[in-house]
Amino acid sequence: MKTNQRMAVAFIGAAALVATAGAPAYAAVPTDTAELREAVTVDGVMDHLAALQDIADANDGTRASGTPGYDASVDYVAGLLEDAGYEVTVQEFLFNSFRELSDPVFERVSPDPMAYVAGEDFFTAEYSGSGDVTAELQAVDLVLPPGPEAGSSTSGCEPEDFADFVEGNIALVQRGTCDFSVKAQNAFDAGAVGVIIFNEGQEGRTDTLNPTLGDQFSADLPVVGTSFEIGDELAGLLEEGPVTIHLATDTLIELDVPTANVIAETPTGRDDRVVMAGAHLDSVPDGAGINDNGSGSAALLEIALQMAELGIEPRNTVRFAWWGAEEAGLVGSQTYVDSLDKRATKDISLYLNFDMVASPNFARFVYDGDGSAFGSTGPNGSGGIERLFTDYFASQGLVSEPTAFDGRSDYDAFITAGIPAGGLFTGAEDAKTAEQVAWYGGLATFEGEPVSYDPCYHQACDSLDPVGDGADAELYAALDAAYGGALEGNINTIALDEMSDAIAHAVLTYAMSTSAVNGTAKASPTAAERTADRLGSHFRR
Repeated sequence: MKTNQRMAVAFIGAAALVATAGAPAYAAVPTDTAELREAVTVDGVMDHLAALQDIADANDGTRASGTPGYDASVDYVAGLLEDAGYEVTVQEFLFNSFRELSDPVFERVSPDPMAYVAGEDFFTAEYSGSGDVTAELQAVDLVLPPGPEAGSSTSGCEPEDFADFVEGNIALVQRGTCDFSVKAQNAFDAGAVGVIIFNEGQEGRTDTLNPTLGDQFSADLPVVGTSFEIGDELAGLLEEGPVTIHLATDTLIELDVPTANVIAETPTGRDDRVVMAGAHLDSVPDGAGINDNGSGSAALLEIALQMAELGIEPRNTVRFAWWGAEEAGLVGSQTYVDSLDKRATKDISLYLNFDMVASPNFARFVYDGDGSAFGSTGPNGSGGIERLFTDYFASQGLVSEPTAFDGRSDYDAFITAGIPAGGLFTGAEDAKTAEQVAWYGGLATFEGEPVSYDPCYHQACDSLDPVGDGADAELYAALDAAYGGALEGNINTIALDEMSDAIAHAVLTYAMSTSAVNGTAKASPTAAERTADRLGSHFRR
């Protein structure tokens, strides 16, 4: 694996931001983050998003890993960071890329023929195989009506679920508990010729699924995602008699495609107390990925640049990361963690993840580090990260909610390696509730239909011109009105402003802390010696 490392140069007259405010329980050193938060502006972040949109426009409308659009995104981010004085590494790796070659088909042949609409009623699962099949449908271990909480269904998660499956049928499985790829692989192993995965059915889990199987999925059969309504209707029809379905997908999976992560590290700070903050830089193949995840990437980039501009010298090394091939199944972040030896892994104090932080119909979600809401606890210290964010939002008079560590973003590799993790998220394909509208504004329904946090999630309209790229013009006008004109394309600037400030607060708080994330051991004398050797190198804008 080749790397391209560029060294930082000196900045004269830098002054660190050291605080005077009272110290919260999660940090031994009180840190005033106001100057950095003030420096990180919506306009600054939007400038980066405009650049990413321009890159997509110049490269067939996409910034997906393995494409020229992604390569140009890497050059843009790495170039700015290098100019600002960061130690920049472009970590190259290989992954398996995915794209659709023609429009998919999902039809109910009988009873009562029905042709479903691609992009509205269903989506081809990323990394679905190709196939054109007409066969009987068979339900697999469904939970209908759905359980009271998300994840109640284990449909298709165990090979035993397919004990009576008829080879040659199309499997109807329900979202919940396990990865989509597990459901699809179990169906393939049981002889299914196609798979339909429908949403689970609880409030917020009814919209049309746009599932990802990951770049290691290799079963050659069509897999699509659909809404709870359609899945529930098909299950009801199956109780009355046979249902025949026509599925067709035409996809291409290319093996060993080159792509890269961008890693940028501050030239000062304790090496055994590394604070990492990351966001994935790639889009899905269908669009520019301006909210997913241009928003997280641009916010993190502007924070890094403003830290350099302000001359902040962190006590702990800050390592920013922009991941490649996240949309292929979290490949870039896993590759990075796998490349670390035991010492380097231990030296990472915590990881902060920012994936979608400006959803047009947003909520303020904080990852549930202590497991109190969802039962899935992060490594020791993750609860402290959660409290940092919730306390920050409370200090600003803002409501926030927990969201589960469900394995859908780049924190997953770090958690698996035992590194404390946390972060922010503003919502994707799930529907917003009326209670959340009272907290955050926006819309729970429009013309009688539920509205998701991001109606353009994983679509071409996740851009700075969503209506021009296929979004519902009336819905986006209503969303913009609900937020007082705060939408700029598929970006909610209210969310972008609040989340950028919260990210800056967390990064700087941990950068200046003298204790571990869980409040235990101090840095080792050896680390202090290493840091002393590096103090002559600072930032330059």
